Amino acid sequence: MTIPLTIGMISGTSLDGIDVAVCRIDGHAQQAHIDLLAFDTVPYEPAVRAELLNLYEDSANAVARICSMNVVIGKAFARAAEQVLAANGLSADDVTVVGSHGQTVWHQPQRESDLLVPSTLQIGEASEIAATLNCTVVSDFRVADMAVGGLGAPLASYLDWAAFAHTDLNRCVQNIGGIGNVTWVPANASVTDVIAFDTGPGNMLIDALVNRLTDGAQAYDANGAIGSNGAVDFSLLNLLMQDPYLNSPPPKTTGREYYGTSMVEEILRGRQLNADVIATVTAYTAHSIADAYRQWLPELPDEVYVNGGGARNPLLMRMLADALDGIPVRATDELGITADGKEAICFALMAHDALAGYPTNIPGATGANRAVSLGKVTKL
Repeated sequence: MTIPLTIGMISGTSLDGIDVAVCRIDGHAQQAHIDLLAFDTVPYEPAVRAELLNLYEDSANAVARICSMNVVIGKAFARAAEQVLAANGLSADDVTVVGSHGQTVWHQPQRESDLLVPSTLQIGEASEIAATLNCTVVSDFRVADMAVGGLGAPLASYLDWAAFAHTDLNRCVQNIGGIGNVTWVPANASVTDVIAFDTGPGNMLIDALVNRLTDGAQAYDANGAIGSNGAVDFSLLNLLMQDPYLNSPPPKTTGREYYGTSMVEEILRGRQLNADVIATVTAYTAHSIADAYRQWLPELPDEVYVNGGGARNPLLMRMLADALDGIPVRATDELGITADGKEAICFALMAHDALAGYPTNIPGATGANRAVSLGKVTKL
């Protein structure tokens, strides 16, 4: 009997585009066998990406614009799934479920007043995806975790535990997307042994500064080339490492709301933007990750596996290994899961397992008071 297809989709804080992973999944949780059939990142149309960036800034008619963008992004996710299926000779008729994280436009993990409470908003209307692909969609994963006292992030620790636990080695699985987050998976880990949290900046600050330096010609530091031509400014690095977020204990999560435009402006205050700044901010990402391990994990890991765009930046990978005093730092590709598609694969597994009734949050990652099955199910 042929195992039906499961699709996982997400667009991260870098707004690079929509990651689409088409999988066959047999089994559940740590017994799941995941066969990745196709993966690609489908870029947003320039006007759509520009409007998403604008949503992070205070602007007129924000409610109407978010309402409309929810549908626009839902249609974009559906088209992206169709595109990846067609490009790989696969049929939507064989898809039974899509796990769609959507696009985060705001994440408010802390209570600030009676009317500014823990909350989160991911857009990308699931009904649009369900109507286009004619299948079940599991979406809006974060809100159930927040309803039981969690921060709604990080969620990728579910796949990290399910796929990367080793019988003898303590591992860190480090995502370096727009934001950095780590999952501590100790040797022979049960789900209650797992710790995860956002370590701080990932590529977000590097990307923003490279975009400015190149007048929009580059969206990121390809292969770490610009940073490699600069020298680290240790006075700036030391200043950045005083970031209060780094010293706040887990569970914790952060995002563009914190490491966005205002921090970019602060970095550039009184400084010329050049390759040295790119090198220094790259070092900031590496050192903030290493510092997080030393402060908040039970011990340093035996090895680190990296996914996300940071895994494709050799300078950042070298800086992280140096900051960890030579602990092996490798891409998750070496464990059989592509570093580019790991998060999309995670949401495929979470949707697959949620439909079978499995809890898919990890309280040791989010701070939730209990394990629950995440996601809302849409069937048309």
